[in-house]
Amino acid sequence: MKRIAVVGASLAGVRAAQELRAQGYDGGIVLIGSEAHLPYDRPPLSKAFLAGTVSAASLELLDAGDLASLALDFRLGVRATAVEPAARRVLLSDGGSVHADGVVIATGGRARTVPGWSGVHTLRTVDDALALRAALVPGVRVVVIGAGFIGAEVASTCRSLGLDVTVLEALDAPMAPVLGPALAAVCARLHLDHGTDLRCGVSVTAVGPAGVHLADGSLVPADVVVAGIGMTPATEWLAGSGLTVSVGVCVDTGLVTSLPNVVAVGDVARYGGRRHEHWTNASEQAPVAVANLLAGRTSRTYSPSGYVWSDQYSGRLQLAGHPSPADTFSVVDGELSSSSFAAVWQRNGETVGVFALNNAKLFNRLRRPLRRPAVV
Repeated sequence: MKRIAVVGASLAGVRAAQELRAQGYDGGIVLIGSEAHLPYDRPPLSKAFLAGTVSAASLELLDAGDLASLALDFRLGVRATAVEPAARRVLLSDGGSVHADGVVIATGGRARTVPGWSGVHTLRTVDDALALRAALVPGVRVVVIGAGFIGAEVASTCRSLGLDVTVLEALDAPMAPVLGPALAAVCARLHLDHGTDLRCGVSVTAVGPAGVHLADGSLVPADVVVAGIGMTPATEWLAGSGLTVSVGVCVDTGLVTSLPNVVAVGDVARYGGRRHEHWTNASEQAPVAVANLLAGRTSRTYSPSGYVWSDQYSGRLQLAGHPSPADTFSVVDGELSSSSFAAVWQRNGETVGVFALNNAKLFNRLRRPLRRPAVV
């Protein structure tokens, strides 16, 4: 391959470009990104960057040495509008195009919004974070819709700024389908212990100038409203490409699409019937996807670690593995009511998941049996 186009300039795209060089590829690499910024890290956007304690420069994923060694052809501030496999090219929103013998799809997605919700902030990009940060002036009342990781982190940051915060969650407990009732209760306790008004089992019907309207007819007053209700994969540009798209780009176990010279990584990649929207997943997929792209076939298989972390209030939550509701859950260190504990899920006597709150050392030891090599 003489030239490879990496479509998407966030973590997954950058890791793919780095892996191409690491695996000996010496051809051209075009990195296409819809944002005008150089690639940056997203996790701090809801935490330190939103709080104003770190700069935008500290988020950059590539330093001067990286830029020199990778020799990337950046196309920033433009979107990919189509891929034409037969012509081996990617069309761009500025009217140009890029010849590509291989394509890495790493377009991620957009923060989900609801039509009719006016004046609502979302948090997906550095520009989103800057706009929200400017709105978080002393004395404002903040309402966060959604108690998932992003919503909880935004609420935590707003409380650290001394703001009144209400979190509205449709579920009976935060992240209950993922964590189960016991750990969901721990997440709820973090909100309550730090002065956040957490309201679960509520449904939002409208958002307007006065605040957030609920299905029971009540109004939650708000000066700033933030929606953390998930993301929508950025796949519209692939219409007519021949690729299979269904709530993401469908790939095989090696992250290869139906075309052997096109792979997908990160939040947009759907394999095994699901997508994994985690920082670690975006980083870990790159070596496998790149190896298969260069080989022209699926020679390696990706096995997700399921690792995710979240900094909320005074706690660092860590989760690894792929537990199910039928697995046996037990606390192995500390207590659920304490500020530090570790727990595991087991299936047929084997550990299949690990969770810890402020217990990183034990968490890392307990998760070792979960790690599986990505090469098959």
